[in-house]
Amino acid sequence: MRLSRRRRARIVRAVQYLVLAAVACVAGLLADWPTIGHTFFDPALIRQTLVHGLGLALWHTVAYTVGAFVLGMVAGTLLALMRLSSIGPYRWLATAYIEFFRGLPALVVFIAFSLLPLAFPSLSIPFDPYGTVWLALGIVGSAYMAETIRAGIQAVPKGQIEAARSLGMTPAQTMRHVALPQAFRIMIPPLTNELIMLIKDSSLVFIVGLSASDFDLTKFGRASANANVNITPLVVAGLGYLAITLPLSILVRRMEARTARTR
Repeated sequence: MRLSRRRRARIVRAVQYLVLAAVACVAGLLADWPTIGHTFFDPALIRQTLVHGLGLALWHTVAYTVGAFVLGMVAGTLLALMRLSSIGPYRWLATAYIEFFRGLPALVVFIAFSLLPLAFPSLSIPFDPYGTVWLALGIVGSAYMAETIRAGIQAVPKGQIEAARSLGMTPAQTMRHVALPQAFRIMIPPLTNELIMLIKDSSLVFIVGLSASDFDLTKFGRASANANVNITPLVVAGLGYLAITLPLSILVRRMEARTARTR
């Protein structure tokens, strides 16, 4: 008897579920659960990590990210406008900046900033270490945000721009009062994704050199793990990142769904 397409799809799906369940069972039987529990989920170290220093490290991670996001947003908007400018040098400069910093790993940018005192001994960045982290992360984020903002501006219907110009608005007024407000409404979900990326990239701030009172989640988790010769503090720090990023991810999905319904 020939099976229908829907019936075949159900059988294939059931086989996939069975294979996945079998793999999970085999992995569960082969795993050394006592060692895993002691190495990664030691209750005493979980309690110690939560009580001593995790909250401050979480606060530093959020502070580093928010400052870098604000700086990246401002610089990214300026770069996007330069990229859309009719003036050639502006476009060339913005394109070179965006392509250069999008092509470089964030790790390289942080290493470069950690070496700045060697190249410029008299250089002093305000609000250090926050200023250094904001500048390094903001430079990386601005290159990505610039492309997102440029795409959002170009997504604004041309009729809106033409209507504003026909009312006597200058190009700058049209951009400020018509294009950018509509563009940012479109860009909220992708910009939130950029914020999530910055949160994860903030784990690289240990390269610039931080005192114990300025540790982010990753640096705090690594230092505590090394001190206790146990991975549990690093696992707790990773869960701290999830506590920040998961609500943002859910928010992005809801905003994307709302945007799709309004189209």
